[in-house]
Amino acid sequence: MQGNLPPEAQEKIEELQDLQETAQQVAQQKQQAETQLRESETALETLDGIEGETQMYSEVGELLIETEYDEAYENLDEKVDSLEVRVETLDKQEERVREQFESLQDELQQMLQGGAGGGPMGPGGPGAGGA
Repeated sequence: MQGNLPPEAQEKIEELQDLQETAQQVAQQKQQAETQLRESETALETLDGIEGETQMYSEVGELLIETEYDEAYENLDEKVDSLEVRVETLDKQEERVREQFESLQDELQQMLQGGAGGGPMGPGGPGAGGA
């Protein structure tokens, strides 16, 4: 079917496919960030419920390093703040991609409807030869 479409319509379809891929990537990134945010918030809540003198460890790569309560709390709090900003940014990006997709979809639909069949006065319309 795409072989019969005008080049402009084919370009719009390719742009739609690209936007769809972008939307999927943004959705995946957002889901990962939301999961990390929930995990970090849970860890922060857990820290609220323990004493400041409790022996604590922080994961650094493959290692666990002893850390102070205040340092662990501050690091987690910063991570939560950072992830909240990330999720908000991805929300906005997701919305922009959705708006672009819908706009492009409308353009393509108008292009295809406007170019189909030559309109009411096209071939076979009034005045077509046939003596």
